[in-house]
Amino acid sequence: MSSDTSSTQFDISIVGGGMVGAAIALALGQAGLQVALVERQLPADFIAGSLPDLRVSSINLASEAWLTELGAWQALSKMRLCPYQRLQAFEQPHSVVTFNAADIKRTHLGHIVENNLLQQALWQQFGSKVQLFCPASVTALEQNADSAVLTLDSGKQLCSKLVIAADGGNSQLRRLAGIGSNGWQYRQACLVALVNTPYPQQDVTWQQFTPTGPKAFLPLNGQQGSVVWYEEATKVKQLAALSPAQLTQQLINAFPPQIGEVQVVASSWFPLARMDANRYYAGRVVLAGDAAHTINPLAGQGVNLGFADAKLLTELIIDARRHNDDIGSVQLLQRYQRKRKPANLLMMSAMDGFYQVFGNDIAPLRTVRQLALSVASRSTLLKTLVARYAVGSE
Repeated sequence: MSSDTSSTQFDISIVGGGMVGAAIALALGQAGLQVALVERQLPADFIAGSLPDLRVSSINLASEAWLTELGAWQALSKMRLCPYQRLQAFEQPHSVVTFNAADIKRTHLGHIVENNLLQQALWQQFGSKVQLFCPASVTALEQNADSAVLTLDSGKQLCSKLVIAADGGNSQLRRLAGIGSNGWQYRQACLVALVNTPYPQQDVTWQQFTPTGPKAFLPLNGQQGSVVWYEEATKVKQLAALSPAQLTQQLINAFPPQIGEVQVVASSWFPLARMDANRYYAGRVVLAGDAAHTINPLAGQGVNLGFADAKLLTELIIDARRHNDDIGSVQLLQRYQRKRKPANLLMMSAMDGFYQVFGNDIAPLRTVRQLALSVASRSTLLKTLVARYAVGSE
């Protein structure tokens, strides 16, 4: 890469072009702001008939509505996505609690989407609204009273009123801005497997709770699905080393009958960690998505929290620009932090509580969760509230 020490002025510079960073860039670009997006690598092109990616997310209706406003959902619909109408939770296969979209008069509760396809759909909308610096990475950050300057590995400098860090849980920009974080690694890890199933495309996602960790199924297009297996980290590494045929047999043995006679196509694993940034901004740098918080993926809320960050942050910036206010002011960033940090912490704590109650074989806790599932199965109101929460309703 050639050296270029020139400096270019933007309203906003965004580091990280994944799902959350790309959505922020698109929303701000569509609003007429001068936006720079720095990303290490281009998203892969969609190839019809290709195997689904192992990295998938559950997108709730609130996120879907915003992505539709941005024009990205329409593009994604032309690729691959799978709606689900029902969400099931159970400990024993014969005692299933079902949350149904029909209970809240919706056609579906959400969609399972491949992360790389959603990223691609967002990038397709950029056009001339977003100036891309890709492949590129940041080597330095400097801040003063009214601007922040990023230096890229090419030597080029980007000067802007606000820099948004959307570069993931190990955010380099968070460290450059001097923002600390708290968190820990969970004792469990997560195995993810793409499987062929004996059933037509399914409309249900389910989770079984066991003392060693949850086991989940996410439907994909056609007769395929994504299987998620939470277990002690050493066991997960052992499972990940198995051949597809060997792992298939392990899944059939360990999962409830609902899974059917699946066949493993591909698999991977990742550790589970919780991280919460001590604050969401420093000077003219603000954090969004996984750069601000990572959450136990038990309920699949991680990316929806990131989109909620992105939507609020872009609304505040666009409103400030409309009123000729400073788009990187401490007042704006404080408003963002006041709204999003408590909401994200509440979800993180709820997932940790869920993790403790449903991932433990202590007798009193076993009694509590069995009672909770029994009450939920009989309460139309409770099931309706959970369904509303699942789709992102306030």
